[in-house]
Amino acid sequence: MNPSSLPVKLLAIDTSGDACSAALMLDGRIEQIIETTPRRHSELILGMMQQLLQDASTRIDELDAILFARGPGSFTGVRIAVAVAQGAAFGAGLPLVPVSTLAAIAQGHFRRTGQRRLLVALDARMNEVYWGCFEIDDQGLARPRCAEQVCQPHLVERPAGDDWSGIGPGWVVHGDALRARTSIMPAPGAAEAICEARDLLPLGAAELATGHQVTPELATPVYLRDQVTRTD
Repeated sequence: MNPSSLPVKLLAIDTSGDACSAALMLDGRIEQIIETTPRRHSELILGMMQQLLQDASTRIDELDAILFARGPGSFTGVRIAVAVAQGAAFGAGLPLVPVSTLAAIAQGHFRRTGQRRLLVALDARMNEVYWGCFEIDDQGLARPRCAEQVCQPHLVERPAGDDWSGIGPGWVVHGDALRARTSIMPAPGAAEAICEARDLLPLGAAELATGHQVTPELATPVYLRDQVTRTD
């Protein structure tokens, strides 16, 4: 991928967990607004988007695309992100780029720590975890090394190779079972490894540069769990 071919005007949003965030990338510079306010995402996210655009003196129709965290995560939160992204993209005539919440968590942890092999786990409730394993490639991007799954912690599979670290809030709730099953230890600050909109940007830019985008009507959430049996 030629870095010069990357779009330079991107807006990213995430409402898939307890934190709500929006980030804007213009000419390589990234600005983000983030608040940890469970159950208020629908009230906050549009204002965050508008504030970022206003501060940058940019209109939404001047962007190249809108990125959103597609899940897995909170069922309600993921639906909010999809609906908001669809509405904004329809009005501005922009494509959408869905980005895995788990991949963005891995991307953020790499940005902060430089660790490159990461097993990400989120609490999925009902004694289950959402999980996936990611390795940072030569371009500094989190790439999946297994399919994203939801299962009980004692069924999580250790990826091949050494030097894996565990990150994500799932390691706080289910850490004992995950360590016993995988022999992987949680990284320092594992619990603080949450999805932030700014970490959607490098992943989404790479996807867009290779033509991986969707029209607003085709944007869908990823729940992993087929049936919602409990509300959040």
